Amino acid sequence: MPEENGDQGDTLKIGTGQTSEAQHGSISTASAQKTIMSPAYQSQRAQSLLNNINGVLVGQTQAARLTVLCLLAGGHVLVEDVPGVGKTLLAKSLATSIDSKFTRIQCTPDLLPSDVSGVSIFDSKESTFTFRPGPIFTNILLADEINRATPRTQSALLEAMEEMQVTTDGTTRKLPDLFFVIATENPIEYHGTFPLPEAQLDRFMIALSLGYPKLHQEIEILDKTLKEGSFEAKAVLTEKQVLEARQAVKEVFVEPSVKNYIVSIVSATRSHPGVVLGVSPRGSQLLMRAAQANAFIDGRDFVQPDDVKFLAPFVLGHRIIPKVRESRVSHAELIERILEEIPVPV
Repeated sequence: MPEENGDQGDTLKIGTGQTSEAQHGSISTASAQKTIMSPAYQSQRAQSLLNNINGVLVGQTQAARLTVLCLLAGGHVLVEDVPGVGKTLLAKSLATSIDSKFTRIQCTPDLLPSDVSGVSIFDSKESTFTFRPGPIFTNILLADEINRATPRTQSALLEAMEEMQVTTDGTTRKLPDLFFVIATENPIEYHGTFPLPEAQLDRFMIALSLGYPKLHQEIEILDKTLKEGSFEAKAVLTEKQVLEARQAVKEVFVEPSVKNYIVSIVSATRSHPGVVLGVSPRGSQLLMRAAQANAFIDGRDFVQPDDVKFLAPFVLGHRIIPKVRESRVSHAELIERILEEIPVPV
């Protein structure tokens, strides 16, 4: 009997020790999880992605920032500029910086909607139709020279960009949780092109232009050209980490005065004498989401009016239609004029 009591005592001590270790492990895991989900930690991930892209691109820090914050805000980007300034390189650098699936579509007038969304092919052995997904079933999609595709093919992107799904042959198929479109177009050429309709332009959160590099930047580009692999980026984030960062962006606080500032700017576009068509409520939503992402990248958990003021020309510029007499003024410049008329909350 004493031996049995001793065994029971030993067993009891061992059991108590295991419980203590399990509790300690649980606390450590919870602490690690809290650190991973903290805004500061997530912001560091965003900065590492941004730095990785800037290590490939030369002189395009603003364009890289706008693209990254658009990705984190869950939007899509339209890059308008002449050939050879780095539009495709920007898209590729972002895609390769994330360990995810990347697809490129070179848009041409003979590109069909089924070439984008996919097609059902008859299997003679099984006597059934098998769906073969198109390039749109990816994580990051580069639609190069999108204005060369016909309106019918352009419209194939509408449902995907807004609803995160594709409908073919009467069947709706969901896209991956991480789905990001970077579309490029050449605003100079008009032959063989089809201007994007307002309905599709409205699907893009941000429209930006890269512009020509400065003299010293172009010399740096020449130096990088002589080095093997200098224009290739390595993966620094996973698909899961990007989705976690997106969730953290949604938690960034927007106080009522900033919301009122956003709505005041958008409302002013509808009554401005130089604008025929103002910004819709969707513009207000996207401007707020972009401002949240911009604050997140800076490591803040709240939005400042400066975030809104910085992003307004890029988020709202392509959503307005100016009058003919204002045609020499860019859309972004019109938004900047409107910003000067709206008092900034303090």
